[in-house]
Amino acid sequence: MSDSPGKVDTDQDLEKNIAVGKALSLHSSHSVLRQGSVIFDEGDQNNVHRGLKSRHIQLIAIAGCIGTGLFVGSGAALSTCGPANLFMSYCIISFVMWIIMNDLGEMIVYLPLKGMAISGYVDRYVDKSLAFATGWCYWYTYSIVVAAESTAGAFIVRYWTDEVHMAIWITIFTILMVGINVFAVGLYGELEFWFGSIKVITIVGLIILGVVLFFGGGPNQHGVLGFGYWQDPGAFKEHIVSGHTGKFLAFITALVKSAFSFILSPELIAISGSGEGTDPRRNIKKATKRFVYRVIFFYICGSFIISVIVAYDDDRLMKAVDEGSSGAAASPFVIGIQNAGIPVLNHIINAVILTSAISAGNSLYLAASRSLFAMAKQGYAPKFFGNCNRFGVPYWAVLATGLVSLLSYLNCSNSASDVFTWLTNITTVAGFINWSVITVTYLRWRKAVQYNGLWDRVPFKTKLQPYASYFAFCFVIIISLVNGYAVFFPDRWNASDFVAAYITIPIFLVLWLGHKFFIDKSGSFYKKIEEIDVITGLEEVEAAEKEYPERIAKNFWQKFWFWLA
Repeated sequence: MSDSPGKVDTDQDLEKNIAVGKALSLHSSHSVLRQGSVIFDEGDQNNVHRGLKSRHIQLIAIAGCIGTGLFVGSGAALSTCGPANLFMSYCIISFVMWIIMNDLGEMIVYLPLKGMAISGYVDRYVDKSLAFATGWCYWYTYSIVVAAESTAGAFIVRYWTDEVHMAIWITIFTILMVGINVFAVGLYGELEFWFGSIKVITIVGLIILGVVLFFGGGPNQHGVLGFGYWQDPGAFKEHIVSGHTGKFLAFITALVKSAFSFILSPELIAISGSGEGTDPRRNIKKATKRFVYRVIFFYICGSFIISVIVAYDDDRLMKAVDEGSSGAAASPFVIGIQNAGIPVLNHIINAVILTSAISAGNSLYLAASRSLFAMAKQGYAPKFFGNCNRFGVPYWAVLATGLVSLLSYLNCSNSASDVFTWLTNITTVAGFINWSVITVTYLRWRKAVQYNGLWDRVPFKTKLQPYASYFAFCFVIIISLVNGYAVFFPDRWNASDFVAAYITIPIFLVLWLGHKFFIDKSGSFYKKIEEIDVITGLEEVEAAEKEYPERIAKNFWQKFWFWLA
């Protein structure tokens, strides 16, 4: 027997694959020999359950794009880079994220296997060693950001009172997230549905309010606000150096700062929807197709509103950014509202930001535990992480993720908080590396499907491919390399900042190449097209799709609900 999951080990396995190849009327005899494919058995009782309903997946698709990065983090980008750079950076990153979501959407709708994480698709379509490095990189990134969200929740509460020690709030939020994730995934889906609804209603309300303020409808406003702040103090702010070079550097900085708001958003839908969602083909296809509209409305419209209601040199904004505030005090939405003379609303927004932090923490916690679970199934992590209870919860993976989230207690000490900031800074580059791997995986999958003559059986195809994926790959690689450019200026050199900006790259390379040369030892860095398995599980997925009845609306309200969910 081979020690690699999914290898063709026996004559029975070979005969089975040949039978599948004949059933698919493949024209190439060698295309049925699949090596190194990871197979996640839908009938395996020791596996996660499909407990996420259509409305859960749809709200996760919406709410996954809305977090503290948009509500609060956008303030730092505005303060440092100016309104035009903020808006342009959000437009560009939104386009790149849309490409990544399309890549995942096409692959997953084609073959949505239970328990499959991103690393599973990398293993199946590209390379085992690359999947090993990607899986651990994802788990680390998710887990650290979970800890960051616990810390953010504690800071947000301190907007109202600082009489309770920060460690107590961190403990409360950590226990809450662990508690939610130890129950069946349906509870997570239900809570995320309502948390997501709150965020959607709030951001829609803020955008509408922003339009009102734009036209001078605030109590303290006297005349149309318009693009006044784009003219004074200006649309572009110089950064590090003066002149056009400084404005260009501000644009690069805006791209890097804005990216944190987007990192891991597409993957949340992919992991939760494919592995634990009902009728995954229909629901993930629907979520992916609507992703672009949600991105345009929430992020692009939201960043535009921020750019016109707050000046980049606003005293409140500058003070909040300098102090590193995570609550309403640092939210450009709230600062704009306060400048317009609207009372009470700042407390409401702070409450929403708090639910946003908890919601993001829950989603990332689920993604982290499922990534570790999937790696255990692939043989890239200890086997016990692949054990599930009768509710389909991988309890050891949930516990391990909870232990990593305890790093949030570093923020209780001023000296240790620098260490935690250093750890969280690494996650942005890790997210970009993961996006680059997704584009490579998509391109290999696409070629393999076309090679096997199965392109007409791909149920979801997106526009601008494969050229969009080439663009996204080049973009994220360039941003990963230039994200720490500021440390190379003589008066800005800082060893700690340099390590935080670039340490993820050598860590990823060590994981990838270490596994390749010392464990895999295959001598090849990618599978040949004829070796890529795009067959196993396809017939089962297509058969399962037929089990979900077609929904026919009988009236207007049913039609609206079917469209929504």
